[in-house]
Amino acid sequence: MINAGRFIGALAASVVLAWATTGSASRERSESVVVRRLNPEMMHRNPAFTQAITVDGPHRVVYIGGQNAVDASGNIVGKGDIAAQCEQVARNLETVLSAAGATIEDVVKWNIYVLHGQSAGPAFGVFQRRWGKLPPPTISVIYVPGLAHPDFLIEIDGIAVVAQDPVPRR
Repeated sequence: MINAGRFIGALAASVVLAWATTGSASRERSESVVVRRLNPEMMHRNPAFTQAITVDGPHRVVYIGGQNAVDASGNIVGKGDIAAQCEQVARNLETVLSAAGATIEDVVKWNIYVLHGQSAGPAFGVFQRRWGKLPPPTISVIYVPGLAHPDFLIEIDGIAVVAQDPVPRR
C-alpha cells in the first residue's frame, strides 16, 4: 500500500527544482486573455501544483480525453513499465493538444490516474523532464483499481485554455 503523505512529499521533491510558484501571479496569454495562478498566502505552498487557476477574456476551452499508452497503430506501449507508458501518454497528449490548436503551455488542469500498486515516481520523472520548466497547472493524482485495459498503468486527461481573438459582432 502506498503512503499518501510520502507520495505527495516525493512528488513535491521531484519537481521543486523545476517548478516555482508565486502568489497570485498573472501570466498574460494575449492582450485579451489572462491566466492567473492562485496560491493563497494562507495555504501551504506545494511547488508541484497550483491551488487554482482563473481564466479571463475571450478563449476556447479544450477538454482532453483520457490518454493511455496506445500508439497510432493501436498497440499498447510499455507493458509493465509505467515510465515507458507515461512517455507514450505524453506524446498522445501533445498530439491531441496540437490537433486542438493548443500547446502544453495552455494546460490548466491535469487529472492523473495511476493503477493502484504502481509507483508513480518513474512517471513523474518523465512528466518533470518533459514539462517541468513550465508553470504548473492544477494537478490531481488519483490511484485507481483499474483502467480501461488491464495492461494500462497510467492515464492522463486535462483541460487547456487557448486565447482567441475577439470575434467581430455582426
